[in-house]
Amino acid sequence: MNRRTAFLTTLAVTTALTLTACGGEDTDAPAKGSDKATGVEAPTSSAPASSGRPEIELPGDISYTFDWPKTGDKEKDAVLADGEQSIKAVDQAIVKQDALDKAYLYYYYDGEAAAQTEQFIQAYVDAKARVTGKFRYYNPTVQVRDGGMASPVYCEDQSKAFDMYLKDRKVNKTPVTENSYVLYTTQLRKNDEGVWAITKLMSERGHDQCRP
Repeated sequence: MNRRTAFLTTLAVTTALTLTACGGEDTDAPAKGSDKATGVEAPTSSAPASSGRPEIELPGDISYTFDWPKTGDKEKDAVLADGEQSIKAVDQAIVKQDALDKAYLYYYYDGEAAAQTEQFIQAYVDAKARVTGKFRYYNPTVQVRDGGMASPVYCEDQSKAFDMYLKDRKVNKTPVTENSYVLYTTQLRKNDEGVWAITKLMSERGHDQCRP
């Protein structure tokens, strides 16, 4: 069962957000070097800031694999690069227990997607929980249209990532199911700063395109 189920059910959110993975449902264990209050301590992975983009730092128990090679198209590659950072930025907000963390807001346009993401992060804050584990993203396709619009579609393997509740600091793993594999369909718009920011985000669990 999806480790995000409890949070999404509570929120009645119908769109899954580009963050967190699954394989365990309710998990409760802090990252290596995590503080008792936030589960954060000694971050070991960071994304260097470039072109004014915010720096993203995450603890060592969270790792990412993006199996989406360069397309050779400058705009498409920029869309995927900003997509990577938006995913990590949301996880950083969860780890920091800050639903208004500036890093993830940098990658979202004001509107529905931003509001739902804020709600999603706040659910973790309220539950005193955060994410941990291995995240894998794969099978990307990108369409870039006139007017600075783009539509990336990609898969996420949530089989090795979990929730952890900071008080108990333990991970509860559950069996992997077809719902551990998620298809994301997103819409992005290039803003005035040249950043591909998310305007819409939808998901479908157990999609044939993503299952191994």
